[in-house]
Amino acid sequence: MPRTFAIGDIHGCCKTFRKLLLEEINLEKEDSIYCIGDYVDRGPDSKGVIDLIISLRGEGYKIYTLRGNHEQMMLDAVSDRQESARWLLNGGVETLQSFRIGSAVELPGEYLTFLEGTDFFISTDKYVFVHAGLNFLIDSPFSDRDAMLWTRETYFDPSKIRNRILIHGHTPIPFKNIAIQLSGNVINIDAGCVYNHRPGLGHLVALSLPAMELMAVKNIDD
Repeated sequence: MPRTFAIGDIHGCCKTFRKLLLEEINLEKEDSIYCIGDYVDRGPDSKGVIDLIISLRGEGYKIYTLRGNHEQMMLDAVSDRQESARWLLNGGVETLQSFRIGSAVELPGEYLTFLEGTDFFISTDKYVFVHAGLNFLIDSPFSDRDAMLWTRETYFDPSKIRNRILIHGHTPIPFKNIAIQLSGNVINIDAGCVYNHRPGLGHLVALSLPAMELMAVKNIDD
């Protein structure tokens, strides 16, 4: 029977991501995986994370990729020197090291295509998937792309997304705090995988839908 999972911020933790997909979830081609962004930066193998997604898609697996603020910073770094400096200060150095290149402009075309092909949001009948969240202070939350990448605003108006459940990441929280959200209409699934040495963080989370069951793998990339 087809299954659906949403997966939190990966941040270059390829070994952990692979273990979650292939050992914990036991991914099958009928499954749908929604990754909510931040595949790159800070962790040791951003290239490996993207390679794994591209490879699995090539084999016929259904993996949908949202754009995170780190993918946006990486894209901006390709064309803007000032943005490149900002990206490097926010984990871009580790990403360049994983690609064995000296700057974002050297990024091979297939990876630019991957980054450019990420979605700002994905809506289904029951859920809205987005990286950071939505701006419910305006009439059309889906028109504010900047908020989708960066917001930490907690105000939520379910009527503006037809009472669907909003699933996002971006703001790391302890795994135990994710579990207590599961009966609500807003669920943050970023358990701070890359922050392995911070108390309560250091897990990569998959949320099974509609069962609202969590799977978590402790960071093994360190």
